[in-house]
Amino acid sequence: MLCFDPLYQKYPSRRTAIYARGGMVNCSSPLAAAAGLELLRRGGNAIDAAVAAAAALTVVEPTANGLGSDAFALVWSEREKKLFGLNSSGPAPMLASAEGVLADGKDQNGKMPAHGWTPVTVPGAPAAWAALSKRFGRAGLSAALAPAAAYAREGYPCAPHLARAWQQSFESYRIKLSEDCFSSWFRTFAPRGRAPEAGEIVRLPDHADSLEAIGQSGAEEFYRGALARRIDAESRKFGGYLRYDDLAAFSPQWVEPIRVNYRGYEVCEIPPNGQGIVALMALNILKEFDFPEKDSELTVHRQIEALKMAFADAFACVTDPADMTVDPARLLDPAYGASRAAEMGSRARIWGSAIPPQSGTVYLCCADGEGNMVSYIQSNYMGFGSGIVVDGTGIALQNRGADFSLDPSAANVLRPGKRSYHTIIPGFLMQNGAPVGPFGVMGGYMQPQGHVQVVMNCVDFHLDPQQALDAPRFQWLRDGRVIVESRFDEEIARALRRRVHDLSVELSSSAFGRGQMIVRLSNGVLVGGTENRTDSNIACF
Repeated sequence: MLCFDPLYQKYPSRRTAIYARGGMVNCSSPLAAAAGLELLRRGGNAIDAAVAAAAALTVVEPTANGLGSDAFALVWSEREKKLFGLNSSGPAPMLASAEGVLADGKDQNGKMPAHGWTPVTVPGAPAAWAALSKRFGRAGLSAALAPAAAYAREGYPCAPHLARAWQQSFESYRIKLSEDCFSSWFRTFAPRGRAPEAGEIVRLPDHADSLEAIGQSGAEEFYRGALARRIDAESRKFGGYLRYDDLAAFSPQWVEPIRVNYRGYEVCEIPPNGQGIVALMALNILKEFDFPEKDSELTVHRQIEALKMAFADAFACVTDPADMTVDPARLLDPAYGASRAAEMGSRARIWGSAIPPQSGTVYLCCADGEGNMVSYIQSNYMGFGSGIVVDGTGIALQNRGADFSLDPSAANVLRPGKRSYHTIIPGFLMQNGAPVGPFGVMGGYMQPQGHVQVVMNCVDFHLDPQQALDAPRFQWLRDGRVIVESRFDEEIARALRRRVHDLSVELSSSAFGRGQMIVRLSNGVLVGGTENRTDSNIACF
């Protein structure tokens, strides 16, 4: 089991780790955590709580997810003594293709646009809720979605971090006010002609109606009912590619988690098309080194370089598994990790892909007193997503298709029915076949970087879940720069620049993700940590 001193706080924090034994729900919103706890109190299990919290997050944190999101989950079933993976990411519409986008003039300088109907893919979150509830839950989907529907109909006070994110999105969408396809977004999320302020009551009655329809129909209404037909009609009206048949054909996939042994712990992730393999590839490299102390320039240098190597391989080959030309197992081979570690020097480098020879959200985690645990994530991708809200439904659609390439030679090129490289990833720790606990860090391409930093904080440096999340973070950006939080050690930052890292300080903490973590001790006690970079909360008993 993970070893840490509960009284030791290395990093200044507003919070300490929370201990409980009956159940725990860790969310980026206190209201969503309360929704999950309500299901636990009513006799539901961790899976019911996760679905309730996930649905509530679409209401109380619409700046990051919605009814049009994708979702992934890792579920430890105590009854079956097994870790299950669920991939509920939707594919591109069958009418969408790289050639078609270019021919229709819907590209932006040869790339997929970020907003509007073009980057909209089939949403997976409602199907994920239904699948999780049916396979593992006790309460039923309608009961699990009831707290979310109540928040949407009766209203809730806007939290401070939420208000800031909402205002940022409003400013970015303001230039689209005259475009008809975005008018429903403004009616839904800015009915007063502005973003809500902290403490202001937010009501989303259309959202409540849709939640109730999804709950009562087991999500059938969303994919094969009236809601699906409304989505189809809006897409046709504004020249989108998404159709009723795309929705009707969708179903989530149960998948076998991929994993890497890191110093005696199994770090588990969802396999591609998700980018969880990036975290595992980096850890597979980093396990070749000893890390006697966390606050060391050499530690951070090696973490950055390992992640750069892993991203280089992932960007070259990770996409829909049906289109991948490289077996993910090859990328996680211990010998390959060792060979990559041997390439690492003392200075920063630009790394290309070195595929071995053949041989970018909201995250939550839950646990109950019975032993079940859930690591769950869902996202509209870029804030509110595409900026499209299906009129009269509250359904805000994701823009996951923006990650597709229009280059026919690229691994992640847009093709009909194909799933894109996906940034959202839930994580899970195990040891000797037993669950240690769920963890995750939100935030686009920050996510695998956050996973690596949090896992090493716990395993290598023996920090409790709260301290593991509180520790200052870095992020490597795709343009080669490295940004660090303002709390990052200045001496280490200077030393990293001497190693030729193009490093700068980022004043806003929002760039470094928002995480949650639960660890189960050997006596069954739950230890939880939750992000201090947002309005997070833990509900437990």
